[in-house]
Amino acid sequence: MRDKRNKKNTEEKAIEINAEMQGTLSFGDPVNLRINGMFEGTLQTRGTLTIGEEASVEARITGESIIVAGKVKGDVSAQTMLVLMPTAELTGNITTPKLNIVEGAIFQGKCHMLNESLTLEEASKYLELDIPSVIEMANAGNIPATRSGDEWKFERAKIDRWIVLEKAKG
Repeated sequence: MRDKRNKKNTEEKAIEINAEMQGTLSFGDPVNLRINGMFEGTLQTRGTLTIGEEASVEARITGESIIVAGKVKGDVSAQTMLVLMPTAELTGNITTPKLNIVEGAIFQGKCHMLNESLTLEEASKYLELDIPSVIEMANAGNIPATRSGDEWKFERAKIDRWIVLEKAKG
């Protein structure tokens, strides 16, 4: 029964855009967003963003998992993974820890692969918290971190597990 509820919640948070739009789309909660039309502006997503084969997007895109099958012009930053399908045409710089470029995809730009270890500044940005808050949490042992001299280091995998556990607590 629990699986049916989870499936229903995921289905309810699926959004498909088949129109021409401009502006800023920002999602705080995870959604499965699929763009099949034209979009121009800024996209900030959580969950999975899919740019369909017929889509044409000119935007600065940030998200967790991003799948591109259409045309994208702009910088793309994926926290978890970026996939360029065979029909993808991406012109812009990409930042991601995992990248899958399927044969046939076209990519023009620079790629920056994220480290699995984060600095204090990177952890602050990743967690969307100010630096003093991250330091306070690390000093109190409320967040997984290690200290080497005066520098804090954060392992991305441990941070991701911590986030999931914190969300589960409610």
